Amino acid sequence: MRVLRSWCALAGVLAVLVVVAAHTSLIPATARQTPPAAPAWRTAWMTAMQQPNANQNWSRQGFANQSVRQVIRLGSGGSDVRIRISNQYGVRPLELTGATVAKSARGSAVVPGSMQLVRFGGASSVSIPAGGEVVGDAVTMPGLTSGTQLAVTLYFAHATGPATFHEFGAAGASYRAAGDQLEAGGSAYREASGGWYFLTGVEVTPAGDGSVVAFGDSITNGYTAPPGRRYPDLLAARSGRLVLNAGLGGNRLLTDSACYGEKGLTRFHRDVLDQPGTTTAIVLIGINDLGYPEIAPTSCTTPNPPITSAQLIAGYRALIQDAHSRGIRIVGATLTPFRGASVYTAHSAQLRTAVNAWIRTSGEFDAVADFAGALADPADPGRLAAKYDSGDHLHPNQAGYRAMADAVDLTTL
Repeated sequence: MRVLRSWCALAGVLAVLVVVAAHTSLIPATARQTPPAAPAWRTAWMTAMQQPNANQNWSRQGFANQSVRQVIRLGSGGSDVRIRISNQYGVRPLELTGATVAKSARGSAVVPGSMQLVRFGGASSVSIPAGGEVVGDAVTMPGLTSGTQLAVTLYFAHATGPATFHEFGAAGASYRAAGDQLEAGGSAYREASGGWYFLTGVEVTPAGDGSVVAFGDSITNGYTAPPGRRYPDLLAARSGRLVLNAGLGGNRLLTDSACYGEKGLTRFHRDVLDQPGTTTAIVLIGINDLGYPEIAPTSCTTPNPPITSAQLIAGYRALIQDAHSRGIRIVGATLTPFRGASVYTAHSAQLRTAVNAWIRTSGEFDAVADFAGALADPADPGRLAAKYDSGDHLHPNQAGYRAMADAVDLTTL
């Protein structure tokens, strides 16, 4: 009898489990509790960072009990924004006392009522280790669109030491004031600089479509061009796509520089692959690799070992492999003409011809942007056409940057 009762009890338990299981399987998936998805961010503005140098900027001296207000132009809109601060080339921790973000009016002025405090993990200040980077907390700013100008203000109560920065020739990108001027109007800022300091990126959400990153040297960075008129800016306007500028004046693909940043092979990861939302890269780099060995060495160009076309091609292949490993398309741009420039010799011209032939015909890039063909003098293809020459026979003028933007096949992006 005890055995029978035990079997009856067991049967009852099994029946309950079957009923519970049956009812559980009928609960619709939408009724189950799942954590909300994290917001998707993408970079809406970025700049490549470089070591401090002795040119006419504030990088060597850094900042001490000073505020620096930096004006940037978003390439994409959103409802929330967050900033990225870099201490990539710092020799000690960077103590950021405070930061604000606002809509820019004109110069260093801001739109009244738009100023907001930026926090870092809930705190108003943050310490960034040497070689490190920090991302601020999200700030809600309705009405951000492509082309919105933001003023990002950083206050450093204590000496920063030499500043990680980006050198940009056009004055008016950054403004400096004594003391804590985080929430001050534009009148407090009486000094201007053509560079960005510690500020390396601004991200927005929702993320929208994927972005294009233009990677290169001073031609991509827009030497001679005012803000908003560089070839990546013009390509963005023509294509309707977000095009980020990862150009760095003087940069080389294969060799580091004390002034012009880490070699392209190294910084490609940070400036292209690690940018949230990147789907395509346009690569225009190599003229400085070819040209620097042809001129007298300086502290900024040393070391400047002579290179071969095979070495430069091997560097491009490494970029292609890295991009494809992350599912990113990569467009190779032909090296532009430079006959008459200081870096021109018969040898550097011969190397350029060999490299461009490979870019055009190898099929290893996903697509080709023939900037050399677009800018060349028809009567002398090794020289910039006069109508596109800024005057130094190396950098395009405004019409030249327009021709570059027009030379990109939009279907390749």
